[in-house]
Amino acid sequence: MKAPIKIFAGSNSEHLAAKIAEAAGLSVGESSIIRFSDGEFETAYEETVRGAHVFIVQSTYPPADNLMELLLMIDAAKRASAYKVCAVIPYFGFARQDRKDRPRVAIGAKLVANLLMAAGVDRVMTMDLHADQIQGFFDVPVDHLYGSSVLLPYVEELKLDNLVVASPDMGGSKRAHAYAKYLHADMAICHKRREKANVVGEMTAIGEVDGKNVVIVDDMIDTAGTITKAADMLKEKGAKSVRAIASHAVLSGPAYERIENSSLEEVIFTNSIPLKEESSKIKSLSIADIFAKTILNVYNCESISSNFIL
Repeated sequence: MKAPIKIFAGSNSEHLAAKIAEAAGLSVGESSIIRFSDGEFETAYEETVRGAHVFIVQSTYPPADNLMELLLMIDAAKRASAYKVCAVIPYFGFARQDRKDRPRVAIGAKLVANLLMAAGVDRVMTMDLHADQIQGFFDVPVDHLYGSSVLLPYVEELKLDNLVVASPDMGGSKRAHAYAKYLHADMAICHKRREKANVVGEMTAIGEVDGKNVVIVDDMIDTAGTITKAADMLKEKGAKSVRAIASHAVLSGPAYERIENSSLEEVIFTNSIPLKEESSKIKSLSIADIFAKTILNVYNCESISSNFIL
């Protein structure tokens, strides 16, 4: 007898989990969280998971509490005799800490991988990791999905002429090149110099943008300092229009205000992280279908590569 499939939601991803479950023809399982006055909390399943293939949907942003909740849910499922437990983490927090880039710092992404495996996770499903090598931090299978599956069709529907795909920095050039190749577009790179974390100094463009419709591609937008500075610089260099697409709407601090006051015509995200407020320039596209298909493919031991565009 095949193990039943069950989808559960962490408190930060209830809306996305409901959409994923609906797309998969399932319903979200019953779970609860009890919060104590000192900040401690306790998770519990309100239905049996014995012998079940359990998928727990939880983006870890903000990272600390949501990661801890995910760890507790994994542990609870394993102790309740779940057959397999898969952590579905559309946005993987601490992914920017993927290496020691200066002395005496932690490799946060590796620590998170160790914590997930210590909790008993059997598989991880995520999307657009900040660094691909994070997959190698795990000793369990990692299904790495791509926001391009929903972002690229949106760009195609715009039917922009003289299209240029731009990377906001040198580190994103591989991603921008893949998007440009798929869209048969030219490519540009915004070269920046950071003064310190989340603070951008001087910026210039490598590539022709005069009279072009530019789409800046990134994996996440945090404070929006880089992306808005890049958009303003590209407009100054003669770009006809500037848009941005990114998988993860971290949008902390002054991000919403910066986007609203920038030269960006629109910014398109996936719904891996719920938007904190509305903006006339910000649009969110659902990734529920691609995660639902991948969950069902994994459950049925089928290939997931057909779900990718790039």
